[in-house]
Amino acid sequence: MIPANDSDPAGRDSLHAQERAAGLVEELQDENAQLHEAMRSHAVVDQAIGVVLAVGKLTPEQGWDVLREVSQRTNVKLRHVSELITDWARTGKLCADVRTELERQLAQYAQRPRSKA
Repeated sequence: MIPANDSDPAGRDSLHAQERAAGLVEELQDENAQLHEAMRSHAVVDQAIGVVLAVGKLTPEQGWDVLREVSQRTNVKLRHVSELITDWARTGKLCADVRTELERQLAQYAQRPRSKA
């Protein structure tokens, strides 16, 4: 690229346009990476909800509530709790604090009367 000099207004404009375009490309790449990460996170959370549904015989909404409560009460990010629970489904191993809170949440739902469809 030939550097623009101050006596070439067209060159300055072209350089500014290229800089703006490069900035926009960088912003779009960042946004794209964030969207990909959100999709991966969403998939992990959905899988964990599925595990909770199977274990607790809950509705999807109840499964979401259990997962959210476990995350909040253990002070562990929802995505990480979800990863731990999906790993637990494969390995049978779950850290004590998350296991204890998961069991507590599931016990609360087990005590509630089930509505008949």
